[in-house]
Amino acid sequence: MTTTVLHSASEFVVGPDEHGGLRTVEDGAVVIENGSIVRTGKTDDICREFPPENAARSIDASGKTVLPGFVDPHTHALFAGDRSDEFVARTQGKSYTEIANEGGGIAATVESVREAGDEELLADFHQQLDVLLAHGTTTAEVKSGYGLTTETELRMLSVIQQADQSHPVDLVPTFMGAHSIPEGTSAEVYTKQVIDEQLPAVKSQGIAEFCDVFCEEGVFDVSQARRILTAGKSHGLKPKIHAEEFVRIGGAALAAELEAVSADHLLAATEEDAVKLTEAGVVPTFLPATALALGEAYADPSAFLDGPVALGTDLNPACFVHSMATVTSLACMGMGLHPDRAIRGATHDAALALDRSGGLGTLEDGTAADLAVFDLPSATHVPYNAGANRIDRVLKNGEPVVEDSAVVRNNCSENHE
Repeated sequence: MTTTVLHSASEFVVGPDEHGGLRTVEDGAVVIENGSIVRTGKTDDICREFPPENAARSIDASGKTVLPGFVDPHTHALFAGDRSDEFVARTQGKSYTEIANEGGGIAATVESVREAGDEELLADFHQQLDVLLAHGTTTAEVKSGYGLTTETELRMLSVIQQADQSHPVDLVPTFMGAHSIPEGTSAEVYTKQVIDEQLPAVKSQGIAEFCDVFCEEGVFDVSQARRILTAGKSHGLKPKIHAEEFVRIGGAALAAELEAVSADHLLAATEEDAVKLTEAGVVPTFLPATALALGEAYADPSAFLDGPVALGTDLNPACFVHSMATVTSLACMGMGLHPDRAIRGATHDAALALDRSGGLGTLEDGTAADLAVFDLPSATHVPYNAGANRIDRVLKNGEPVVEDSAVVRNNCSENHE
């Protein structure tokens, strides 16, 4: 018996087309068996072959739009503490640097994470993941980087692994010991600690898939980032890089040199950087909510549009944004992306920024049935409805994890592989 038939969707987004847009089906339907997509097509054709009344689960999606579950390729979603005071400070004109120099920013969260126990970290992390899920995200990358010691970085990666096993959202772990420079040391001394102490321990632990570095003026320069990422590659970790966020210092060129999987932020990137990244196959990943949160100018994606363009939330205590739908709105309104490119950037192209090319971020036949149903008539209406969560339901591997806009608690407590 067919497990699930979802039918009568106003618009069903299958995935990217060959022209940079989306392949969609009006009055669409999908058949799901054993957690995977079996067939997509017109409702009449699907329901003739797979009558909904014979299915174990039938979902009438009349008037609604179905998208692949969002893939968030850049988050710092595991943290402790509260930095709402910094939000207030920014409204009073204080900059990111000024807040950091006063003991706020990353340093404040590092202190909170070091003081928190693993159970507290996991419980808080589950709350963040619940909100991501309720907004349609079914896969998310999560970075360490609020430990800055070998012990705490490993603890963070362990908590990410525990959450991946206990929460429906699939998690992709990234080691980011080079997120900031601990108080009382220098960038050069800490670079050596990351390379000589942290990376071998991370390899031995065997959880992280990527290694990331904050390559930025006043943090890690290009030479230090190159050494860390090269060492990471020698330990089996694929490189990612925070590049050209505030000042263009060469992080994008380094990403191209090392053939990183992605280069993220890129607020200060140039057309020259775009050419290098495209030629090297590096996926540019834009984080427009960060520009909004920090009051910076939005990135210009125009030079990058010949290839994939990924979008992410950059969820962290200074950019407290969980909604990829909101990110697509910002990408359209602030960066000038076409709505189809924004939806691609939050699904298929975001998966490429995680080195997932096997159908993640699409609803092609044979892919996992990770899908988000919006109470909206078309995909364009997702970014058009800026700031409103219009999720009706979410399926993860074909099972309901959000219904009537609320997370289904019993599914959140089930282990998933």
